[in-house]
Amino acid sequence: MRINGKPYHTIWLSEKNSSVVQVIDQRKLPFVFEILDLKTPEDCFHAIRDMAVRGAPLIGVTAAYGMYLALLCYKGEDLKNHLHERAEYLKSSRPTAVNLAYAVDVMLDLMPGNLANSYLKEISLAKVEELKTREICFSEKIGEFGLEIIEKIYHQKKKPVNILTHCNAGWLACIDWGTATAPIYKAHLKGIPVHVWVDETRPRNQGARLTAYELGQEGVSHTVIADNTGGHLMQHGMVDLVIVGSDRTTFTGDVANKIGTYLKALAAKDNGVPFYVALPSSTFDWQMEDGIAEIPIEERNPNEVAQIEGWNGNTIQQVRLIPENSPAVNYGFDVTPARLVTGLITERGICKANRESILALFPEIRNTKAQLSKNK
Repeated sequence: MRINGKPYHTIWLSEKNSSVVQVIDQRKLPFVFEILDLKTPEDCFHAIRDMAVRGAPLIGVTAAYGMYLALLCYKGEDLKNHLHERAEYLKSSRPTAVNLAYAVDVMLDLMPGNLANSYLKEISLAKVEELKTREICFSEKIGEFGLEIIEKIYHQKKKPVNILTHCNAGWLACIDWGTATAPIYKAHLKGIPVHVWVDETRPRNQGARLTAYELGQEGVSHTVIADNTGGHLMQHGMVDLVIVGSDRTTFTGDVANKIGTYLKALAAKDNGVPFYVALPSSTFDWQMEDGIAEIPIEERNPNEVAQIEGWNGNTIQQVRLIPENSPAVNYGFDVTPARLVTGLITERGICKANRESILALFPEIRNTKAQLSKNK
């Protein structure tokens, strides 16, 4: 997608130095556009933890690059032990997004098997680029399947389709296209009139700052709203469709996404508004069945709740929102039960949010689970 008319991905290898990974520093958007250099696995850890990069697909690819940099930076003797240590370190940066552990494990499985190979660096970089390309392809496929939903609504109402989003599941959260935004971009490019209600997404305001920014860059009609406005809009017939992303989805259809998603799902259910979750297969957790009981929910620094960040005309500035002595708590995610989800939009198609429908889209997982059950 584009920034000021120039196409970008959110992460790439420096053209001048193959030991430097570059990312768009999303902490400073939309006020300042700045490229951040990542030269070590520690740089990747802090970029993920401090949310210079965020969004499940992008977090995973950043961690994969972190493993590549771990290989480049190593100068000791026990390379295998070093890689395992860096893998666990990177996984600890943020607990909820399953893509993170998945990408690190892919790199770790590749590396020990090739420790004696003189082309290990080239092999590892090729695998990272493969993971990156795959996420882009997944997002575009999600866009094509989700477009069908938007087209159907448009043909029925013959008016612009109003879509509600929560947080940022756009191309900034991925590599390109996005997940929840991919169908929106596809519809816009096809000439279907769409309008997006953009939840501000407190406490970090990723909707107000990032989703609104990228939609504006692509010329997509949108309006920023306070998080609590969605239910009112739905009651008055002003929302045709809700599309959100996911940081982890169980194979039974429970969805972990940015805090507040569950409330949007409840409002959508009460008002008969379709509630879809857009996600690539890399965001499925094939081991977890009960999302509410099992998905780890990140608890972040309460200062993100107690303070708010904005632009004062010259610099990015933080101001306090709450009384000095009032405590705050900051849960980063909540879990929306499968019963509230109309459907899941994946790169393989759209399915219901239940075990049977999900595994039908992924027969290789279904067959593996069946074999494991048989062997018990």
